[in-house]
Amino acid sequence: MWRTGLVPLFYHADVEVAKKILRACYDGGVRVLEFTKRGDFAHEVFGELNKYAINELPGMALGIGSITDSATASQYIQIGANFIVTPVFREDVAIVCNRCKILWSPGCGSATEIARAEELGCEMIKLFPGGLYGPEFVRAIKGPQPWTEIMPTGGVAPTEESLSTWFASGVRCVGIGSQLISKEIIEGGNYSLLTEKTRFAIELIKKLKK
Repeated sequence: MWRTGLVPLFYHADVEVAKKILRACYDGGVRVLEFTKRGDFAHEVFGELNKYAINELPGMALGIGSITDSATASQYIQIGANFIVTPVFREDVAIVCNRCKILWSPGCGSATEIARAEELGCEMIKLFPGGLYGPEFVRAIKGPQPWTEIMPTGGVAPTEESLSTWFASGVRCVGIGSQLISKEIIEGGNYSLLTEKTRFAIELIKKLKK
C-alpha cells in the first residue's frame, strides 16, 4: 500500500472540490490518500469521495484520518475506509481495526508507544507531529528497531531538501498535507499544479529509495 512513499492528506467540505483534489493527486501517481475528519458531515463527504474513487480511480486506496475513538473508526469502516489514521495511540481503535482486518496507523511519539502499537499489530507508525520530532528521532528509533516502519506527518515538504533528509533517516513513507495541497491551489483551482507537485515528489522519492 505504501509503495509510492507519499500519502497526501486533506479535508474539504465540498464534495466536488474534494473529487478534483483526489483526481489531481491520482493523476500525479498517488495511490494512497488520507481524508481527514475535520468538519461537520465529514462522513458524508468521505462516503461520496470513496464511491468516486472506487468507480473512477482504479487502484486508489482511500483512508480516513483524525480519528480519535473506536465508534468513529467503526463508522468510517462501514462506509468503506481502507485504513484508519489516528493523531494519538488508541488501543480501542486498534481492537476495532484488527477485528475488521483494516490497517491502522496510530500517532506515536515515544519508543514505548511505538512498541505497544506494534504489539497490537500496527504495521505503520505515524510520527506526529513529525516536525517536532524530526528525522533524528526516526534514526534513533530505527537503530535498535530496524523493523519499525515510520511515516512522519507534519513538518514534511514536497521539496528535495525535506524529502532527502526524511528518507535518509529511514522512513518508509511520508504524509504531506497543506504543503502539497495548499490553500492557494484549492482557491485558484490550479489542480494541474497539484498534479505536477505530486508527480515531482513521487519521482524524487523513487530515486531516494533506491
